[in-house]
Amino acid sequence: MVLPEPPQPTVTTCYRHPDRETGRRCTRCGKPACSECLTQAAVGSHCPDCVKAAQPDLKTRVKYANARQNTLVTYVLIAINAAVFVWVAVGNSSAFGQSFGRASAITARQFEIGLNPFILRNGATVPGVGTFEPHEWYRLVTSGFLHFGILHILLNMYLLYLLGQMLEPVLGRTRFTLLYFAALLGGSAGVLILSGANDITTSGGASGAVFGLMGAAAISMHQRGVNILQTGVGRTLLLNLVFTFLIPGISIGGHVGGVVVGGICGAVMLAPKWKSFPKWSTYAAPIVMAAVAVAICVVRVA
Repeated sequence: MVLPEPPQPTVTTCYRHPDRETGRRCTRCGKPACSECLTQAAVGSHCPDCVKAAQPDLKTRVKYANARQNTLVTYVLIAINAAVFVWVAVGNSSAFGQSFGRASAITARQFEIGLNPFILRNGATVPGVGTFEPHEWYRLVTSGFLHFGILHILLNMYLLYLLGQMLEPVLGRTRFTLLYFAALLGGSAGVLILSGANDITTSGGASGAVFGLMGAAAISMHQRGVNILQTGVGRTLLLNLVFTFLIPGISIGGHVGGVVVGGICGAVMLAPKWKSFPKWSTYAAPIVMAAVAVAICVVRVA
C-alpha cells in the first residue's frame, strides 16, 4: 500500500513585497505582510492599508486638533502683534518725530499705523513719509498692535498670554475675541477723550486690550466674593494703574479706557451662575461697548 505524499508547504510572500517570504499576517484583514510593513496595534499588527483605513478623515483630524487648542485666539493675537513688531523693525528706521515736536522720535511705519489725534482730526503731509487723510479710522485698531520697543511688546504679550489662558477657555473663542477688541477700541476712545485739539502724540500698544482683560477678570472675581487685592490679577492691575499715572509717557486714556470697557463687559460676560445674564447678552455686551467706543471716537474727532 502506497501512502499519499503530504502536501507541499505553501510559501507566502508579502503582499507589498512579492520577493519577501513571510509567515506573518495582518490581524485585521489577514493579508500576508513582512515585518517592515506591519505596524504594532493595540491587538496584533496591522498592514499599511488597515492603518490608513483606521485613521479619521481630514475633517475629523482638523476638528480634533482644533478642539485641543483651548487658547488659539490668544496665540493668534500674540503672533499678529509679533508680526507687526517685526514689520515695523525691518521698515524705514529713520526717526522724524522731532518734526512734530516730540522729544523722542518715532519711525515712519510707527507713524503710519499709530493713533495720532491731530492726524486723525486734520490729516497732514509728513515729509519723507506721505500724505495722510483725516478720519483714517483704521488707526483705532492698528494702533493696538503697535509697540515702541522690545520691553513694551514683551510685557504686553506676557500679560496677554497669562490672561488668555485664564479667560479664553471660559469665554470661548468668539466671545474672547469680542472682549479683546472691545477693550482695544475702549483704549482708543480713552486716548481721544484726553487728547487736545492739537495733540500730536502718537500712541500705540496692546495695553488697552490687556488692561480690559485684566478688568474683566477682576470684576468676575469680585462678583464671586473674592478680594481681588489678594489675587495676582488684582495686584497686577492696581500696580499697573499706579504706574500709568506716575510714569511720564504712558497713555493714561488708553489704559483707563481699556479697563473701563473690559470691566463693564466682564460684569456681563463672566457673571457667576446665580447672577448670570441671558447668553445672547454675553455676545451683545462687547459689541455694544465697541460701538459706543467708536461713537465716542467719532464725536471727539468731529
